[in-house]
Amino acid sequence: MIAETICSAVSAAGLGIAAITAYRKRFLAATRIAAYSLVPVALVMTGVVQWLADKAFSPTAWVGVGLLGLSWLLFMTTRMVERRAGVGTRKERKAAARAAQRDAVAPTASAPSLGASTAPVAQPKAAKAKKSGGTDSGDDFSDVEAILKKHGI
Repeated sequence: MIAETICSAVSAAGLGIAAITAYRKRFLAATRIAAYSLVPVALVMTGVVQWLADKAFSPTAWVGVGLLGLSWLLFMTTRMVERRAGVGTRKERKAAARAAQRDAVAPTASAPSLGASTAPVAQPKAAKAKKSGGTDSGDDFSDVEAILKKHGI
């Protein structure tokens, strides 16, 4: 009975403040204040306040609150032990699995090695020229000259 009276008084005060705010031509704020001030009366009319009052004085409800607190405490304790033991979080385990998967393939391998290939390997121009006995020293330094020209040297 007291809770209903308090909720009604709070709502009446809120509607009074909303009226004063509307008188000052701040209609948006007045509407928002009126909306908030109607919530306590709505809770009384729907029976939520009575239900909360019944639960507040119920020993069964307080045992339930205690059990919720105990479960939260156990959960947080296991999280703390998990972090200190280095087990890691779900994200860390996924990252480790991805890293292990990436390391399974050699990083320098461009193609899978399926055995000895029968096709001859192509050789660079410079190696072919040296093998054939030709002196193509101009081709060897053309890269260097291009870089030097690019930098103005």
